[in-house]
Amino acid sequence: MLSKILSTKNSIALQNKSLLLLMTSRVSTTLAFQMLTVAVGWQMYSLTQSAFYLGLVGLVQFLPMILLTLVVGHVADRYDRKLIISISQIVECLAVLVLAFGCYHGWINKESILIIICFIGITNSFQGPPMQAVLPNIVSEDIFPRAAALMASTFQFAVIIGPGLGGILYSFGPGVVYTITGTLLFLSSIVILFISVRKKEVKLEPKNLKTLFAGISFIKSRPVILGAISLDLFAVLFGGATALLPIYASKILFIGSFGLGVLRSAPAVGALVMSAYLARKPLKKKVGHTMFIAVIFFGLATIVFAISTSFIISIIALFVLGASDVISVVIRSTFVQMETPDNMRGRVSSVNMLFIGTSNQLGEFESGLTATWFGTVPAVLIGGIGTIAVVLLWLKLFPELLHIDKLEVKKSG
Repeated sequence: MLSKILSTKNSIALQNKSLLLLMTSRVSTTLAFQMLTVAVGWQMYSLTQSAFYLGLVGLVQFLPMILLTLVVGHVADRYDRKLIISISQIVECLAVLVLAFGCYHGWINKESILIIICFIGITNSFQGPPMQAVLPNIVSEDIFPRAAALMASTFQFAVIIGPGLGGILYSFGPGVVYTITGTLLFLSSIVILFISVRKKEVKLEPKNLKTLFAGISFIKSRPVILGAISLDLFAVLFGGATALLPIYASKILFIGSFGLGVLRSAPAVGALVMSAYLARKPLKKKVGHTMFIAVIFFGLATIVFAISTSFIISIIALFVLGASDVISVVIRSTFVQMETPDNMRGRVSSVNMLFIGTSNQLGEFESGLTATWFGTVPAVLIGGIGTIAVVLLWLKLFPELLHIDKLEVKKSG
């Protein structure tokens, strides 16, 4: 599907070399992360046979994001963004290669894995905000929505094939996965340096607490941006059906481990198809209405999946869930980037990423907790209903969101 997008005569990626390089880097790093996640998860479980340690793997990646959010956003606004990305990827490459070295020499254990993964979490914290903030510096504002959708397509493409590829390579040993992952990260760190970024002269702000918290202050002062970001947070918080997929596969749909893999891929396939469509035909009018409708469909798809006992219907529901989610994501990410002056994009992106990461983590926790209290099906059903309730509440709290018609760039100040 991506090849069809890239081969069209109007392809913005082929017309913009820097965008093509950024997409290449995004595919490479996402593939690397997906393969790394599979290998670390399998290796940790084989060493410990403990779900608790699997949870710790996620926790040690999540904590750096919480602790470093304000710092990395500040760094992304003061220094060369593509250089920050490249250095972060090189450091991450070295950390992954340490994992490979430990596997080949037999000294790897659960403690060393957690320490190294925590270090990788720190590098990812520094890489994320500038990766988001650099896109408006390499494409013009009139094609930014299409570029954002195309970037989403590349991400979903890598999310679909990455876990399977990691699983196949793991059969040759975790060291093989880590070596290839490190190589992909190194190649990405080189590619990113060849991107041409439009330089914008901005007055450097003094280093103090005010500028450190400027991202939060800016979002608070823009109710529309706050509404868009928080809508995503609460929608994902309540719509965490994917966290309970193993239970659906084994206890409700009776489809086994292969069926579980199909279920996990369905949202990403839906997201890929929709993001590819948006790259060809970007939204031009009534984007506020479209975003709210997309989140409602996300909630409805969650409800259908909750009560389904049919494998086919469940797949369709997850496909719609992924497709509707990416509509909301593309609109929100495009809107936030275009409404934010360039000298603030790093700090705002870091807060945005904190919201997204928090919603994913808390969404899984919420699903697990409600499933313990009420059962699996009621938990997912409550999540879907909660998502729709959030939409209705946000229509009251942030009516300006509904009336956004077009996505227009906010000039740097």
